[in-house]
Amino acid sequence: MPCLIKRLTARGLQAVDYTASSLADAARYEPDHGVYTVTNTFDTTKVLKLDAHLNRLEDSARRANIPLVLDRPRLRAALRQMITEANYGDVRFRVTVPAHSPDEFIISIEPFTPISPQIIASGVRVTTIHAARHDPAAKTTDWMHDRAAIEASLPAGIYTALLVNEHGEILEGISSNFYAVLDHQLRTAGAGMLPGIAQQIVFEVAPAILPIRRDAVTMGDIPRLSEAFITSASRGIVPVVEIDGVKIGDGLPGEKTKAIRAAYQGWLEGHLEEL
Repeated sequence: MPCLIKRLTARGLQAVDYTASSLADAARYEPDHGVYTVTNTFDTTKVLKLDAHLNRLEDSARRANIPLVLDRPRLRAALRQMITEANYGDVRFRVTVPAHSPDEFIISIEPFTPISPQIIASGVRVTTIHAARHDPAAKTTDWMHDRAAIEASLPAGIYTALLVNEHGEILEGISSNFYAVLDHQLRTAGAGMLPGIAQQIVFEVAPAILPIRRDAVTMGDIPRLSEAFITSASRGIVPVVEIDGVKIGDGLPGEKTKAIRAAYQGWLEGHLEEL
């Protein structure tokens, strides 16, 4: 199924002058200067923490000096209209605000495929890269394009890359937040990364399972990690079982990770809302 893309203007939803097969494909047509957010629906038109996504969109615009004025009810109505029109069922969608026209929104939607049970059961292998974003706290389109180039260069069998700063601290994934269990604490970077929406849920549910310390682990800590995982809005919690060829724990998703994922799923099911 093709990606459905519309531009929301003062005149309502308008067709764009390009077609794309997916959100990833559509990204190449989007401006280098802008801000965006991505998430998915459940039961066709239900969403999770959409206002949190829009809060971050507004914050990213402020950081990027984009004069965004967001009409949330109008945007929600446009999303619902596009989802109904596409008839895809659950969708993954991106809302992009171009810097040159902050009163317009590019809305792209594609059929949503949840992460496979095999990945959750077996975990993923990741690699680290030394890279930095201009303002990590802003979700900007220039990073969306940079990220696509990084993803295209990843070796076979590597699920994603983790960003490492000049101090050897592991800050985040290229499109996710990163967490590790070290010395019976859940560690995750407290600065230098994009605060995630899924991360907000982890911060709510994880303290009942183990203490959280918002302090990044380092490259030197990797052999000592007992568990690790990444999170994003569309994927939830994804276990990490290998970093740079080093096995994490026993090389399988850890018990704390499984418990946090179960708590996350329970929280999700109790907090869905209609668009």
